[in-house]
Amino acid sequence: RLGFVMSKYHFSSIEEHHKTVGIRLPEHPLFDVIRISSDEVNQELTCQSELTISTDFYSISLKKITAGEIHYGRTQYDCSSGTMLFMAPRQEVSTSGVKVESSAVTILIHEDFVHGHPIMERLRKYRFFDYSTHEALHVSPNEENQIMSLIEAIESENQNNRDEFTKELILSQIDTILRYADRFYHRQFLLRKENNVSTLSQFEAVFDDLMSANDGIPEIDEVANALNMTSRYLSDSLKAETGKTAKENIHLKLIDVAKDLLLASNDSVATIAYQIGFEYPQYFARLFKKKVGMTPTEYRQHH
Repeated sequence: RLGFVMSKYHFSSIEEHHKTVGIRLPEHPLFDVIRISSDEVNQELTCQSELTISTDFYSISLKKITAGEIHYGRTQYDCSSGTMLFMAPRQEVSTSGVKVESSAVTILIHEDFVHGHPIMERLRKYRFFDYSTHEALHVSPNEENQIMSLIEAIESENQNNRDEFTKELILSQIDTILRYADRFYHRQFLLRKENNVSTLSQFEAVFDDLMSANDGIPEIDEVANALNMTSRYLSDSLKAETGKTAKENIHLKLIDVAKDLLLASNDSVATIAYQIGFEYPQYFARLFKKKVGMTPTEYRQHH
């Protein structure tokens, strides 16, 4: 297998990710903090000349990229001197010859760990998780120490103090990290603005606006017209950027909203289906099971 030059992986669970990378299994199935050095990971994986990865979880990494390239969507992620990288669920990241200085620390947060919690809405809004952000976050040594102290507090809580307060305390610390990152990114872009906004970012913004204004689910043609595109061009652009068509991206957004409503309310599945624009709750339930692997009721009970 060392002869492979290009590989593609999708990790639906953190445990699956760890097994493939070759590190110890997570203590919690939906959350983990990992520290790895370049000589600890699966050499079969890292020596492949081109690697594309997508996951069902958010990742926040603190590392120094010393060589190689990372492509986030269609654009190269500028990691020169970069210290922090942010990846969102189902967004494809391609790497080629990447090497990190010494060791790296990464927080992995499965989306099911945060569905139904207020932090989920902030995760969706932070621009540094978007395809449209092309630069890693550059932080000073002092800022890096601030972030590391928060990560160490999260590690300690995750490993030593498992009780009914653990999850809320961990999410509180993560929220603080994200607020610092938002501050640092605003500082970083004071003197320069991103010239290219990705199709996905435009699509999501227009879709959210149409969802708020309409009683039903926006049609692909409606979104395309608002973006001055044909529906075919929109779908092709999203497919090139994310690996998924416009219809698939709409389904993922609706399932994401549904997960929040299932965990944050006691409304019936039918009520939630109508609330997010489905005319037939049975179709919503079938779509949810197809995408998530369990029915809406099973998802609510499980989480």
